[in-house]
Amino acid sequence: MWQAVARSKDLGHKPLRVMYDGAPVVLFRHGDGVSALFDQCPHRLVELSKGRVVEDTIECPYHGWRFAPDGNCVAIPGCLSDLPRVRVRRYQAGEFEGGIFLAKGTPDAPPVVHPMAGIDHVRRVVKSSTKSTVVDAAENILDATHTHFTHKGLLRGLSAQRYRVAVEVTGGEDWVEASYTGEDRQHGLISKLLDGARTKGIGRYRRPGIAELEYWGPNGLVLATTFHLRQVGPETVEGIGWLVAPRERGLGHLKALAFKPMFNIALQQDRRVLKSAFDNARGAKPMVGPLDFLRREIEMLERGDRVDPGPKHYDIEL
Repeated sequence: MWQAVARSKDLGHKPLRVMYDGAPVVLFRHGDGVSALFDQCPHRLVELSKGRVVEDTIECPYHGWRFAPDGNCVAIPGCLSDLPRVRVRRYQAGEFEGGIFLAKGTPDAPPVVHPMAGIDHVRRVVKSSTKSTVVDAAENILDATHTHFTHKGLLRGLSAQRYRVAVEVTGGEDWVEASYTGEDRQHGLISKLLDGARTKGIGRYRRPGIAELEYWGPNGLVLATTFHLRQVGPETVEGIGWLVAPRERGLGHLKALAFKPMFNIALQQDRRVLKSAFDNARGAKPMVGPLDFLRREIEMLERGDRVDPGPKHYDIEL
């Protein structure tokens, strides 16, 4: 499966080191696109990401060994004999919709980037890092009930008014989602500027580490966010996120101008509460409450289990 590891604009002429599947990986550009290799020269184990790109190869900063995009050693400065048969592990790499994706093996389909593929849209690609776990960070993104408190004013305004909302939870082999209907609109600043009237909202999790939010209005999908989350260390989750909206004859561009500053505020609020929960856990396991519709399913998918396809129905006030 594909997983986003960087924004396209993060990778220029210099190599870039990222963490993927628990291993350091070096990304570099060449004439045919982007390549990804295990970030370790087999000669003296130095990081290739500290080297440079030379003639479509990556050069080790220690002795100048050079490796082609397929990982094969193609040059050793000063060596007049046959080169040793040395190859650095290669990862499948691709560039889609302003992001760089990696995969193990050879995926048979392009990655899930965002739900507006094929629709004329505007987008912003963001990155974020927080002290947390993938499960906690994903649930936080998809949790509708914390927004009254963590994002008070920004998403739901200052009103104490709540709506009776119907929730339907469905799932499949590698996904689960909760669909919310009955809340006409949120009253916070983000909602007023970006999504307006609402017919339903959807929070969806896909393995591995993809959290999607969709906001639907009377005429279709009006706003969506997709975050690709990775555990890059015992205490750190990194995310690459897409914020997208229909172009709407220029209105989409106005929305796009508000995307990053608005969501950066929300991301900072989420980072703060996730860090607080992580630091204060002290080894305790969080409780799954009656409104935590996706927590158990996210944990199951991360373990590789299949969830109950449902549908399961709930009524709440939101």
